[in-house]
Amino acid sequence: MAGMEFIGAWLGYGCGFAAGLGCGLLAVRGLRAARRAAPAPPAPAPTPAPDAHHCQEAALVAVAQATQQALLRPFSGEVGGVGMAARYLPAAENVLVGGDLINVAHTPYGLRVLVGDVRGHDLEAARLAAVTIGCFRDHAFTTPDLVRLTGILDERLCAELDEEGFVTAVLAEFAPGEVRLVNCGHPAPLRLGDRLEPLAPADPGPPLGLHPAPRMQRARLAANERLLLYTDGLIEALDAHGVPFPLDERVREALARPALDDALEELHTLLKAHTAAPLRDDLALLLCQPGVRPPVPQVPALRDAGERTGGLA
Repeated sequence: MAGMEFIGAWLGYGCGFAAGLGCGLLAVRGLRAARRAAPAPPAPAPTPAPDAHHCQEAALVAVAQATQQALLRPFSGEVGGVGMAARYLPAAENVLVGGDLINVAHTPYGLRVLVGDVRGHDLEAARLAAVTIGCFRDHAFTTPDLVRLTGILDERLCAELDEEGFVTAVLAEFAPGEVRLVNCGHPAPLRLGDRLEPLAPADPGPPLGLHPAPRMQRARLAANERLLLYTDGLIEALDAHGVPFPLDERVREALARPALDDALEELHTLLKAHTAAPLRDDLALLLCQPGVRPPVPQVPALRDAGERTGGLA
């Protein structure tokens, strides 16, 4: 499929993924609840027939795995005047499906991106990833304020998460010459220019589901600069001696490769050389570069920005 055709399908697929996978995993929860509520079965025969509930659950797991892999398959192209490339690198020991998520929305307020990571590596994490994507797409096109959009996500997830659950996330909104970020307990995006610079928030807040008080951060992002958003599988990848993957000059050089997808491939090569073993955690990567003339949003996306965010970082 051509780049733009595939990106269009990928963007639209987020809605179907959130609805279809969410419903399927709710069915899994229902199956499990029914099994817990049912009377204890008699002792099994020496060679019992497959349990119907188990077969249904296994089928839904397979669907969830295939759907998530389709949604997070590699892509590259341009959306809303911003060049993008994405990679999803699953952990070798990931038992079922993970909670890493990426979604992009070309809205009247500018191009918006969500990168997040649900706590856990099971069907519930995948369901919550679907809920997060669905809520983002439901409101990204109609909520002018990025901070308010983050609050809506938090309210939605608080209704879904258990006492120990949370979702780290960073929301990005691209505008001419800058990017606006709201970070909820997520690894800081990296700006690639003359050097590799983490765009860490001045006041780090907790993840979604733990009632963050989100604040917007504005950062310069020129047409010759890039922005890497990622999940913690990158910085928590360890070598044989327990040393985390370093974000050093080699990473800057890798991310400076002319083609965005080649840059991510080179980063993956460095990561594999560092760990010399399968990844212990899933990893989602999204590399962005604004075009020479990114389109001006149709509706002002930032009001009273100086009072809430200060100047550009």
